[in-house]
Amino acid sequence: MVEKKITIKNRAGIHARPAAMIVQLANKFESDIYFEKDNDRINGKSIMGIITLGAGYNTTLKIIAEGTDEEEALASIAKLFETKFEEE
Repeated sequence: MVEKKITIKNRAGIHARPAAMIVQLANKFESDIYFEKDNDRINGKSIMGIITLGAGYNTTLKIIAEGTDEEEALASIAKLFETKFEEE
């Protein structure tokens, strides 16, 4: 299991488009992927779960990946956040 804390830097936060991008990317990996905010843990392969996190600008999330390709999965998803979902 690997994990990393990230901060949402795109001004609009996680809305439908970034949520879809996260789910599409997460589903390319065999590993289980989760996001944690406060005490909530959601499946990173569930668009509804991601949207219901209500993660806005400057929110800190923890990404957790567990499985055979966990390192690659975590790095790819973290990069998506770092590039602000290509919105800015």
